[in-house]
Amino acid sequence: MSLRRLNPPLNLLRAFSTVASFGGISRAAEALHLTQGAVSKQIQELERWIGMPLFERSRKRLTLTPAGERYEKAVRAVLSALEDATLELITSGDGGGALHLSTLPTFGAKWLIPQLPDFQRANPQITLHFVPFVHGYDFQRPELDCSILFGDGHWPGARSHYLAGQDVALIAPRPDLAEMPIRSPQDVARCTLLRHVTVPQAWLQWREAHDVRGLDPLAGPQFDQFQTIIRAVMVGMGVALVPRCLVQDEIASGLVNEPLPGGGYRGDRGYWFCYPEGRSQLATLDRFRSWLLARVERSKDAAFVAPQSAAVSVLTSSRPA
Repeated sequence: MSLRRLNPPLNLLRAFSTVASFGGISRAAEALHLTQGAVSKQIQELERWIGMPLFERSRKRLTLTPAGERYEKAVRAVLSALEDATLELITSGDGGGALHLSTLPTFGAKWLIPQLPDFQRANPQITLHFVPFVHGYDFQRPELDCSILFGDGHWPGARSHYLAGQDVALIAPRPDLAEMPIRSPQDVARCTLLRHVTVPQAWLQWREAHDVRGLDPLAGPQFDQFQTIIRAVMVGMGVALVPRCLVQDEIASGLVNEPLPGGGYRGDRGYWFCYPEGRSQLATLDRFRSWLLARVERSKDAAFVAPQSAAVSVLTSSRPA
C-alpha cells in the first residue's frame, strides 16, 4: 500500500469532519462555503480513497458507520492539532507564540486571572490557551505546556516552582452566623468541620499544631473545591482550613471571620507551577515562568513568599500526589 493512499487530501478530511459534525450535507456545505454537490463528491472521493463506506445514508440524514465513528475521532484530533499549530505559528512573530496551560479552578479564579492583564501588557505577542484541568497532570499530552497544581511539589517528569498555599488560615462564619464563638483552639472541636477531599489530613495537622483534644479530623462535610468551602463558611455551614492566598479578600472584607490570631498552621502542600522537562526551553513558557515567579516574589502578602527550596526537578515514575 502506497504512502500516498494513507494521506488523504486535507479538503476531503475537512469535508468529512464537518458533515459528521452537522449530520448532513446541507448544513456542512453552508459551513464550508461550498455547494452541496461539491461536499457530496468530496465525501464519495474520500470513501473511494480509503476503500470503505463512512456514512450510512437515509433520505434525511447521514449517520456514521462504526468505522466512520472511529475515523472521525482521529480526523477531528488531527485537524484540531493542525489548527493549534497554525495559530501558534501565526502568533509567533517577535518572540511570541501560544502557551497552553491549565490551573486549578479556585487558584485560577482567585489569583491567576486577576494578575493576567499585567502579563498581557508585558507580553502582548503571547497568546494563552487554557487546557481543561482534567488534563493538567498529564505532561505527555502534546497540547499541554505547563500547569498550576496543588500538592507537595513532586510530579513525574516535571520541574516545579512553589507559588503559594502552605500558609493555611482557619476561617469561620461571621459572628451573626456562627454556631458558637471561637475564643480558643479548643472551641473549634465543638464546631462543624468542613473538609477538602484532596487534603484529608488538614484537620489532623491542625489538631496536632494546636494540641486540641476531642476533635475528630475525619468528621464533617466534604467538598471538592476550596471556593465551595469558602462559600459554605460564608453562609454559616461550619469552619474550614483554607490556603490564605485564596481567602484573604474574604477575610479583609468581613465575609468570613478569622477568629484566632495565629489560628492557622503551616501545611506541607501548596500551589506549584509545573512543566515537563522537555518544554523547559520553550520561549513562551520561559517568559510566563519569569513573569509568574516575579509576581509571586513581589507580592507583599506572606502567603506568596516562596520557601527556600523554591524549585525541584522530579523524574520518577510514581503517581502524582
